Amino acid sequence: MTTTADFLSHLNPSQRRAVEHFCGPLLVVAGAGSGKTRALTYRIANLILQHQVEPEHILAVTFTNKAAREMKERIQKLFAEQIAQREYGERYDLLPEHEQTILRSRVYKSVIKDMWCGTFHSLFARILRLDIEKYEDEKGRKWNRNFSIFDDGDAQTLVKELVTKTLNLDEKKFDPRSVRYAIGNAKNQGFSPQEYERERGDYKGKVIAQVYSCYQDKLAENNALDFDDLILMPTRLFQQNPQVLEYWHRKFRHILVDEYQDTNRTQYELIRLLTTNGETDKQKWNWHQRSTFVVGDADQSIYSFRQADFRILLEFQDDFGDGLADDITATMVKLEENYRSCENILEVANQLIENNTQRIDKILKPTRSAGEKICLFRADDEVVEADFVINQIRQLVGSNPDLNWGSFAILYRTNAQSRPFEDLLVRYQIPYTVVGGFKFYDRREIKDILSYLKAVINPADTLSLLRIINTPRRGIGKSTMDNLANAAQELGTTLWEILSDETSVNTLAGRAAKSVNSFAKMISKWQAQIAEVPLSELVQGVIEDSGYIQDLQLQGTDEAKDRIENIQSLYNAVLEFEEESRENDDEATLQKFLEKTSLNSDLDNLKEGDEAVSLMTLHSSKGLEFPVVFLVGLEQGLFPNYRSMQDPAALEEERRLCYVGITRAQEQLFISHARERRLYGNREPAVRSQFLDELPTEFIFPYNPSRKGHSSKNTSPVSTPDQPRDTNTNQTWSVGDRVLHKTFGIGNITHVFGNGKKISVAIKFDQLGQKIIDPRVAQLQKVET
Repeated sequence: MTTTADFLSHLNPSQRRAVEHFCGPLLVVAGAGSGKTRALTYRIANLILQHQVEPEHILAVTFTNKAAREMKERIQKLFAEQIAQREYGERYDLLPEHEQTILRSRVYKSVIKDMWCGTFHSLFARILRLDIEKYEDEKGRKWNRNFSIFDDGDAQTLVKELVTKTLNLDEKKFDPRSVRYAIGNAKNQGFSPQEYERERGDYKGKVIAQVYSCYQDKLAENNALDFDDLILMPTRLFQQNPQVLEYWHRKFRHILVDEYQDTNRTQYELIRLLTTNGETDKQKWNWHQRSTFVVGDADQSIYSFRQADFRILLEFQDDFGDGLADDITATMVKLEENYRSCENILEVANQLIENNTQRIDKILKPTRSAGEKICLFRADDEVVEADFVINQIRQLVGSNPDLNWGSFAILYRTNAQSRPFEDLLVRYQIPYTVVGGFKFYDRREIKDILSYLKAVINPADTLSLLRIINTPRRGIGKSTMDNLANAAQELGTTLWEILSDETSVNTLAGRAAKSVNSFAKMISKWQAQIAEVPLSELVQGVIEDSGYIQDLQLQGTDEAKDRIENIQSLYNAVLEFEEESRENDDEATLQKFLEKTSLNSDLDNLKEGDEAVSLMTLHSSKGLEFPVVFLVGLEQGLFPNYRSMQDPAALEEERRLCYVGITRAQEQLFISHARERRLYGNREPAVRSQFLDELPTEFIFPYNPSRKGHSSKNTSPVSTPDQPRDTNTNQTWSVGDRVLHKTFGIGNITHVFGNGKKISVAIKFDQLGQKIIDPRVAQLQKVET
């Protein structure tokens, strides 16, 4: 039986040292696949079990909502296991299902419910729901607790309106997307509009600061925040209100931050304030019953375009720790044992990243066998590259029962590279998913229905009201809306104040007054029902009363049917949210549901076990792992990209990105580049990436079917151990053999690779050109000449 005292016994020494650390600062340098989630999970459990820390005093910050869910689930199971052993003398997973459910419920109520675990955005949005009314910005702008969270689309729409209409700026000089990006960067660096203008000092900076200021005015008018406000605003609140900071400092006694290398300066300031209560003198910090525990890896910092600053991690020892050398410090632990990848993959990753200078020295140490060498393929162009990749996937799935379509990931530097791979996947009817593609919550009909719900809970949200007042069409024209909006502007009030006053509407809306009043009454009806009816009933009622589905039904097109199905899917999400809330003994409110949808991301929706090939940019691959990875397009100007080739710091980030891609692979890694490539219309010759020259050749198998006599050792690009025997097992194949393939037809063998049971052949088919094939899988037949 496992006891509370020895539940850490299966951790390795470095993990255990990190987990058992109690008070004070600690930096955990966690290499890829080194078990950092386990360390975070067990640390939380150890704080509660060994040191009797109350869960409500723990703040655990994760990079994604998915990571937060996984951490909670692991903690829940860990505690359930402890109770099962203590009370039943039995392993948790051997208990009857109803007993497991009871245990999970007990753990949720006693541990999970009160612990604060989530992303920066979700956690500090929660704090703002409680304290935002105590905040006032530098211009006296204020918000209330029912604030909306504008997604990127909403924010972009607002900025474009300010640039093109309100301020009448030249779009060529002040592209709305670039302006929106500049405002986001300013917030991530902690700058107000005035501070941004002082920082930039030039004409363009002055104009962007003006847009930024108007943008904040509009957000306040709408009682809305954007994603960046969810970090900047609590920081400013803590800085201006010592009483609020004191409360949260006392509450969060043990702070844990995952992916610390991806924090920006504003997020760092939040952690610093909560840790120190605003005290700047390091000698006066009180670490009694308090800790700050951060986990990260400078070698995996790849988000500088989001203002992430890996130097924050490198500076931890000076900012919080003892600042001593790595071998004697008491405030840093390195997790270097890798449990994910085969040894050959780690050797390649280690030698690549050693070329970077800005890092904390560490080496990933293998715990698994050597595995296959890394296959390097040089293609004629991007079409041949895609053909090679997809055929390797097909062969591996056909020959290895442990693999399915979901075992594979194709990683590229830019989304523009995905098309040839998608074309072939469609042709061969292979299921696939593009991570980072069009998100469910960004679809027009979903944003429309969510806007109805936002208007119900936050009638000051003018952007949502303008989106839905004539959606579906109600005969409310632009001139009518302009009259109503201008009146609100003149009176210094919200649009809703005008819409909800029947007399004002009758005066301003002319023939559309009846429709406007009907719309306002519908919104008012459901505002009154928020606290009276279950969430699902409220959402269903709003959808029905809006007339949205009826309008789609009248259209009768396939697109309209798809949109109706999407709305049904949204309603299903509401039902699932209610069920999840009931299971967790929590209240399913409209506000909580809207917050969840606002903070949703692509990575949160990527389900493990889905049997579909994953296509994604290298940035999207962070935090994921796959048995087989294809890292494609390693060419100068593409990867590394042109912008980084003259900037040493940017080049190091590109190398970190390559390192991240390599360390996603568990069993096999394929790397490819092309002699020429058409990316943006023009076909240009391509030069192999400099990163390829930094890889150790002894771990690389250069696979090139046009060359003869390459190494006889590990010459097959596809490792297919324990393959089932078939009719071709004892067949011998030779260059010049005429063969028949049941799909590709007649062809001639041009090359034979490997020997013994690991044979593959290159065949030039009469109709389709050259392909590489495993003859045992394909069941080739010799044709007599």
